[in-house]
Amino acid sequence: MRVTRRFWAALALSGFLAALAAILERPLLLSGSVLIGAWILAAQYSFLAALERTTRTMSVTQSPASSSVRTDSSMAVTLAVTLAEPVPLHLGIEAGLPVATTGDSLHVAVTPETTSSEQTASVTWPVAGRQQFSAPRLTATDGLFVATFPTGDRPTVTVEPRGPRRIHVGEGGTRLASAAGEHTSAQHGSGIELAEIREYTPGDATRRIDWKATARLGTPHVREHETDTDQRTLLVVDHRSSLATGPPNETKLDYLRNVMLATARNAHDLTDPIGLLGIGDGGTTTYLEPATALDSYTTIRRELLELEPSSIDAQHSENAHLSRSNAAVMQSPHESPTLRTVRRSASDLDEFETASGSFGQILRPFYADQQPYRWRIREQPLFNSVRTALASNSEAVWMAVFTDDSNPTELRETVSLARQNGAAVTIFLAPTVLYDSQAAGDRERMRNQYLEFETLRRELAGMDRVRALEVGPRDRLSTILEAGRDGDRQ
Repeated sequence: MRVTRRFWAALALSGFLAALAAILERPLLLSGSVLIGAWILAAQYSFLAALERTTRTMSVTQSPASSSVRTDSSMAVTLAVTLAEPVPLHLGIEAGLPVATTGDSLHVAVTPETTSSEQTASVTWPVAGRQQFSAPRLTATDGLFVATFPTGDRPTVTVEPRGPRRIHVGEGGTRLASAAGEHTSAQHGSGIELAEIREYTPGDATRRIDWKATARLGTPHVREHETDTDQRTLLVVDHRSSLATGPPNETKLDYLRNVMLATARNAHDLTDPIGLLGIGDGGTTTYLEPATALDSYTTIRRELLELEPSSIDAQHSENAHLSRSNAAVMQSPHESPTLRTVRRSASDLDEFETASGSFGQILRPFYADQQPYRWRIREQPLFNSVRTALASNSEAVWMAVFTDDSNPTELRETVSLARQNGAAVTIFLAPTVLYDSQAAGDRERMRNQYLEFETLRRELAGMDRVRALEVGPRDRLSTILEAGRDGDRQ
């Protein structure tokens, strides 16, 4: 609590009267000084009582027009104050706008004769991320005393980065018809979605008979429905430096981010457990186990919105380095070493090194080339991070992988590893040709690069329990497809 100039003036008058009473020896003047002092004390008590009543009956709300907004966009924010009854104080409330926002200040005033007031201002949000308001600051005064303290709610606004608008997600230039993350159950039983109508067999419950189908087909038929099942979803998000390719706000990561958010939202709507595995140039950056709690979805959404392309972390790579001697004993990039495989590999290598016959000379180069390959694959961040995540998940998962086509070999081995561990995989691939500004002027070059990418995508999609989709700017893809049609006509 502070005092105003009026307080100091009253206090000075009281002191002056007391001094004058002493000098002139007039007790009546001293009585006036005492009365002023008593008035000040009574006013202080009255102010504190009114302040307590104000804070008890007052409601202060900060209401943004939406819970989310894009960067550099403006959004209305309303500051409202209501009182249950009038109070003998002048109130001023300043909104607690986030520091990163720009625009006019937002404040309201309430006089002793009023019980409510509100004000709306346009606020611009230039910084992406999760922005939380500060509590509004209330300033109350009766002319003698002033009190200032925070009060009211603290809403949060998610500022989404400006990204691509016309996004293509599909296969070979054909757009995806269903939403990312939709799934159906392979089990039949009680449920809502109709799976099939089949002929009645002994043992089927009579309540499952479809009488319309029975009347139409002449023999008893029953309805089979899909059983509702939860799909454990793991978002595998590659945000290495290669994902920074593309114009500002339209990079590979920007386009993939939109699909990530849609996939996460769909899993949340289906109440599927959802987790997140983030991978940078140095290895795993984020790992969240699949869970169904609202906090888990909120955390994953925030992580995806704040995701940026990483840079190569030399130290992390050095710590994660697998020595060549250890890698040489691996029979497969998916297989852990055992004493038997170590002995077999060492024995085979010695045999090839000492063999003088044609058989040994033919196989020695092939055998030697396999070891560096396995060693390199095990060192790749995507492969290594997925392997570690799968090892910690005892249940089967649906793995949504968001990456690009910059390392086809690592991608093939990663998908193969996931399949061996029972995971179903959907790969969302950002083709480099759709983001490469250098190739934009050469339609023939763009067409050839896209055909090379399409070969990779079809190869991955041809694997069991794997679906591969392309993600990129729709207009650039249309240009490439048009170039392909022109080339075919010629």
